[in-house]
Amino acid sequence: MVPASRSTRDIEVTAESLQADLSRLELQKRALERELAAVVAHLDTIQRALGALEVVMASPAEATGAKEAVRRRRVTGPAQAVARPRAGAERAYGRLTEQVMEYFAQVGDTDVRARDVAVALGRATDSGSINAVRSTLDRLVGTSRVRRSGRGLYRAG
Repeated sequence: MVPASRSTRDIEVTAESLQADLSRLELQKRALERELAAVVAHLDTIQRALGALEVVMASPAEATGAKEAVRRRRVTGPAQAVARPRAGAERAYGRLTEQVMEYFAQVGDTDVRARDVAVALGRATDSGSINAVRSTLDRLVGTSRVRRSGRGLYRAG
């Protein structure tokens, strides 16, 4: 039989461990929610860009059908809340791109990391915020507005 004092101590240790796990998981959840919001905003931007390209590429007779195909491709029903950004998410997403470009205009021909950009813009330094900046930098690399100068390094285009 285990003495009562040892059993009580074991319960206290377990409770402390669970509390620490709870705090860590709550922080991780918030970071993932921010990262998801950035991904959702990027997804919506890509869907609209593809829709616009399909309309431009289609002949006038096919344009109406292309617009309808884009509408059908969008997620509907209960999952729509995940697939569509909240009202302010899209504006915040475009604002980040503008802020990043302004930052590169200021730093000139200097190699920077996504974390450096996030800090300079006054954003949080958790992985979700840094990944949102990194995604924006990668999109800007894809459009040749920023260039990759090394592993994890970016420089004004």
